[in-house]
Amino acid sequence: MTGGSGHSVPALLLEQLADPACAWSLGSYGAVAVFCLGPGEAVRTLADGRIGLVTGRGAVALTASPDLRPFAYETGFSGGWSQTVALCLPTDACAMGRRIVLTELGPDAAAARPQDREGILFDLGLGLEAVDACVRVAEPAAIDRLRAGLGRPLLAAGDTLRAALAALSPHRVFVARFGRIEVYTPIPPAGGTTPPGPHSHVLPQLLRLRRTHAATAPIPSGWVPCASLHPGHPCKDAMGRPVPFDAERHAAFGRLLDDWGDPALAALRRAALAGHEPDPQSVTGRAARSALRAARAQRRAMPG
Repeated sequence: MTGGSGHSVPALLLEQLADPACAWSLGSYGAVAVFCLGPGEAVRTLADGRIGLVTGRGAVALTASPDLRPFAYETGFSGGWSQTVALCLPTDACAMGRRIVLTELGPDAAAARPQDREGILFDLGLGLEAVDACVRVAEPAAIDRLRAGLGRPLLAAGDTLRAALAALSPHRVFVARFGRIEVYTPIPPAGGTTPPGPHSHVLPQLLRLRRTHAATAPIPSGWVPCASLHPGHPCKDAMGRPVPFDAERHAAFGRLLDDWGDPALAALRRAALAGHEPDPQSVTGRAARSALRAARAQRRAMPG
């Protein structure tokens, strides 16, 4: 599959991996693993044919399968906007294990680092449609602790396994059909601030909604977003702090919208950025209204 200008999916992935400002996420609504780079962080590419990167804090490893479809979009909100390229699979081709109890999967032969491939992978049993949310442990005591919880739902009321996982702080390994993200950093204490860099979230209150993605994401019907890439924002650094408007980053995401986004939303954005306010009666649907809010926020952020 290629984008509007003929760019291929592998070229898109490689281009974004080469940009240290791009962050990556893989997961579902309420459970996600994130990979990103710190300033000057040592990083290496994978040597096994997969497209990806490995650092001492995490890894992303992807395969550009024939049915993988990128979809670029912006979301406008009060005070700003976000930008995302969702990596989607057809609804009928995205299914993973969909396990609902803690399940042992055996050695992680697909681990990004060779030294991790003898570690034992455990599916947390979150019942996600298109992602297996797992942890990986190698120490015998940690393996025994997880095996003691096999067959039980992680999110059951009163279950102590979640507290045990926080104490063990295992590698988190989130897997979709076309790839994975691995997180090696410690799990922060409950109520603590998520540190910068690779991390994971499991949020029971969102998981209970059984959604594959947020309602504000304009994913085309028949597709499921399993992962996303998040190019560097024109007005924010990696920590979300304001920075002077970066015209090249802004233009770069515009090109991604032209290549991989909804043509109508991209045209609406171009018109709004040029100062041509559309007839309010013509802007219908949540996706169009959000795209228009994003374009207006960008226009306000531009110098002059």
